[in-house]
Amino acid sequence: MPPFNCRSAPTRWHILGAGSMGTLWAARLARAGLPVTLIVRNAARLHAYKAAHGLTLVEGEQSHLLPVTAQLPETDEPIERLLLTCKAYDAEHAIAQIAHRLQPGADVVLLQNGLGSQQAVAARVPQVRCIFASSTEGAFRESDWRVVFAGAGHTWLGDTRQGEAPHWLEDLQRSHIAHEWSPTILSRLWRKLALNCAINPLTVLYNCRNGGLQAHRAEVDTLCDELAALLKRCDQAEAADNLDAEVHRVIQATANNYSSMHQDVAQGRRTEIGYLLGYACEAARQRQFAVPHLHALHHRLIDHLKQRGLPCN
Repeated sequence: MPPFNCRSAPTRWHILGAGSMGTLWAARLARAGLPVTLIVRNAARLHAYKAAHGLTLVEGEQSHLLPVTAQLPETDEPIERLLLTCKAYDAEHAIAQIAHRLQPGADVVLLQNGLGSQQAVAARVPQVRCIFASSTEGAFRESDWRVVFAGAGHTWLGDTRQGEAPHWLEDLQRSHIAHEWSPTILSRLWRKLALNCAINPLTVLYNCRNGGLQAHRAEVDTLCDELAALLKRCDQAEAADNLDAEVHRVIQATANNYSSMHQDVAQGRRTEIGYLLGYACEAARQRQFAVPHLHALHHRLIDHLKQRGLPCN
């Protein structure tokens, strides 16, 4: 008689936020044979998705159509594992829409830029385990439901409550999503916030690609010095280490790219200013720490956004 196989079926991944990173993860998880469901925002989007017959993942010259299932937020299906990939300013509202579906002890992976939204989400759903994530992978949507994997990178995940690494990291391994469990995930998020604060706003104000900031080195260096000092004041000395060198390395390595904030402004979309520069300036205010250059940059960017008729929070 064959041995009894008691191995349970893999837990379904629900993904809320069908932008470039959300669809990239959904496609790669599905390609690995894992159960995945996209949560789309309304009936019109669900209809459009069904008409496309699934997600298309483009890697180099290859494209793969993957019939990932999709549903609306108000669906009753329980959620045990959620990847939240919406913009930082939408995260708290998004989690509130599906909070009733989250099972006690569910895992929620938060992949947002900047800081502040993760803490707001965690406060909204205290019955689940929130895992913060930071990624350097590149992706963009070529069209609706067609995502291009534009650059291999790495994803760090961690629990600010110092919990152990979850067993489902095996799913990421199986899906070829390069990752690492980080016991210092907040330090990584602070580091990325500082990098974004030193680069993104200036690319908007000077209307340039990242490489264009090489013509403004003195201004970048001044911001790096102030950001490094702020990180240390916020007990994030590790995140401050050699910040200026990394900022210039990123500027050179991505010289031909437009920053995400520049792309948002160019396309008339709301930026994540409140979770980047806004968060940094508020952290300085709470600690009564002077950051005159960051404040000046924040005000310049706010004025620029107002002139473009865009939200400034």
